[in-house]
Amino acid sequence: MNATIVAQGIEKSFSAGRGRARRTTDVLKGISLRVEAGEMVSIVGPSGSGKSTLLYCLSGLEAADAGCIEVMGEQVVKASRSSLFKTRRDHVGFIFQSYNLIPSLSAGENVSLPARLAGRPLTARQTNAAFESVGLAGRQKSRPGDMSGGEQQRVAIARALAGGADVVFADEPTGALDSKNGREVLGMLRRIGDDPQRSVVLVTHDLEAASLADRVLVLRDGQVARELGHSSAAQIFDAMEEAR
Repeated sequence: MNATIVAQGIEKSFSAGRGRARRTTDVLKGISLRVEAGEMVSIVGPSGSGKSTLLYCLSGLEAADAGCIEVMGEQVVKASRSSLFKTRRDHVGFIFQSYNLIPSLSAGENVSLPARLAGRPLTARQTNAAFESVGLAGRQKSRPGDMSGGEQQRVAIARALAGGADVVFADEPTGALDSKNGREVLGMLRRIGDDPQRSVVLVTHDLEAASLADRVLVLRDGQVARELGHSSAAQIFDAMEEAR
């Protein structure tokens, strides 16, 4: 298999306060991991364990303090702004709890924007196919404000797919959805992870969602406390309890 992400010794700290009151918190403490193409990896752990910070560092949205991160062979740590932009533009898709759609653009324009920025504008057929793949055929002209939360999250998934993302990073993608829409969104992410050319990295508090992954990383205090293969929600819960 070919790795889409290779990370070694990732460290990240945050500081707050000034002078003698200044305090530094170590959030990530030397995490190493590898994600293969055709794989879905879930990251779980209690609040404050470093899940979202790890995802942001892997994707280049947050700068790691130390370590090495490669996404599709491109170095992320200490890369220039232009290099990071190119890596994210060419290889990465994002799905967030808040959807992150541009309200002034139609759904179709939101989906086609990353490809246009990458200099690979979508044809009408490609845009239509992206909407059909997420069950939103004919909704290209709708504005995000006229769509339900589940529909907006599907647009976000279509955007990642249409942009040709090799790695899709999903941070609590079902956190604002009801159970039905949540299941549908997770099914779509699972299908992306089944694509032998792509991978999905999912951060979630939902153990049922985490159980869809091929592997589960259990974080505790900024470190990988356990690594599981495909596991049930109950097995993941037990692993988290053991890691406390």
